Amino acid sequence: MKSLHCPGPVSRRQFLKIGALALGGTGLPGVVPWKLHGAAAGSPDTSVIFIWLPGGPPHMETYDMKPDAPAEYRGDFRPIRTVVPGLDVCEHLPLHARVADRFTLIRSIAHNFSDHGGGHKRFLTGRDPMSPVGFVNDHPMVGSMVARVRGPRRDGVPNYVAGMDGGRDGIDVFSFGSAYLGPSAHPFSVPGDPSMPNFAVRNLSMTQSAERMQDRLSLLRQLDSTSDSLDHTGTMGAMSTYRERALGLLQTDAARHAFDLNQEPMRVRERYGMHRYGQRALLARRLVEAGASFVTMVMENPTPAGQSMPADVTYNWDSHAVNCHIFTDSLYRFPFYDRAVTALIEDIYARGLDRKVMLIVTGEFGRTPRLSYANGRPGRDHWPMAMSVLVSGGGFQVGQVIGSTNSRGEHPKDRPLTPNDLWATMFRHLGIDHAHTSFLDHSGRPMPILPYGSPIAELG
Repeated sequence: MKSLHCPGPVSRRQFLKIGALALGGTGLPGVVPWKLHGAAAGSPDTSVIFIWLPGGPPHMETYDMKPDAPAEYRGDFRPIRTVVPGLDVCEHLPLHARVADRFTLIRSIAHNFSDHGGGHKRFLTGRDPMSPVGFVNDHPMVGSMVARVRGPRRDGVPNYVAGMDGGRDGIDVFSFGSAYLGPSAHPFSVPGDPSMPNFAVRNLSMTQSAERMQDRLSLLRQLDSTSDSLDHTGTMGAMSTYRERALGLLQTDAARHAFDLNQEPMRVRERYGMHRYGQRALLARRLVEAGASFVTMVMENPTPAGQSMPADVTYNWDSHAVNCHIFTDSLYRFPFYDRAVTALIEDIYARGLDRKVMLIVTGEFGRTPRLSYANGRPGRDHWPMAMSVLVSGGGFQVGQVIGSTNSRGEHPKDRPLTPNDLWATMFRHLGIDHAHTSFLDHSGRPMPILPYGSPIAELG
């Protein structure tokens, strides 16, 4: 029996071409209308670079060491002094020690979700998730909130970008979903290793023919002609934002230039490190300099192209004993991380971006203060009750430590904070009035950007 098919005003083939053009083929299920209430900001010249360390970096091997704790807590590494008296870091982060006057460590942020999924959702949305597991958001990731408030850019550079390893760009891999804001508030995803000679950003080809360009623009105009009165689901509203992004990427060279790391002198690229950590950090700086509001760069596997991951090392920061030998993993991972993050900090200040750009470096939680063992090797498990967050730039007071944990790194001792306080600080930096701005969720209820949280006063 012949199946019935109604191609509508745009064929499936044409629709898929536009979908792939706009945002790498992201679908549009479940989109509903949204409304922005309250005192949303204009677009001040500020931005955020958010370095995400999935798996949960070990706070007691990085930024909150406890040299006087019992051996089963303190581990194998020792702290070293930095250029800021009283601000110590791990001995295997020597480049951090040289630029400590340009960042602040927050040692007292904590929450209660110890699963990766629950931890991602809790940290990235500012709300307790409905389920403590799984990565599908009930509420938008903060980057989506920023994208929605600030709206699309007009000069061809995506306003919200996320970079990650190839095959890791699904919107729910890291709980980057936009929930009731719809897929038009998703990031422009940039999967792959930017240190590779053949690295390319999807949909930014330099070789599109004029005929193909006109064909795609014609399809976009067909979508534009759809009557708003027929849009009962909000789908076309989301597509409108897609179309603006697509047109910008097609009609200007701004995005191609911003994403082109070959525009950088080789000495700069090498300072960041010719590996995926380093080149993602450099790409983030280029994008915010070009005007992007929120750039997320995910740092998981640091292994350079063409090399194999060593034994006892794991893919991301999830340093259970069943996954890796935590000290072997750290000795391998830290040099990549140390170089990338400190080069980014130095570059932000050297280029006069230190008031414009706020840098945040964190994962979803810390690691258990007490070591555990499996297969004859040490590790640490999930621990949301204590973690460390690095903040730089933003016009903030830097060269300080905010808060502390107890003598064994188990929980905040002084100045307990939550992820919401960090996000309140970020929204203030971006000029977004988080206390008086809200969206409508799927059921039509107004949802404030944050249910609670206050800017961290010590940052200024």
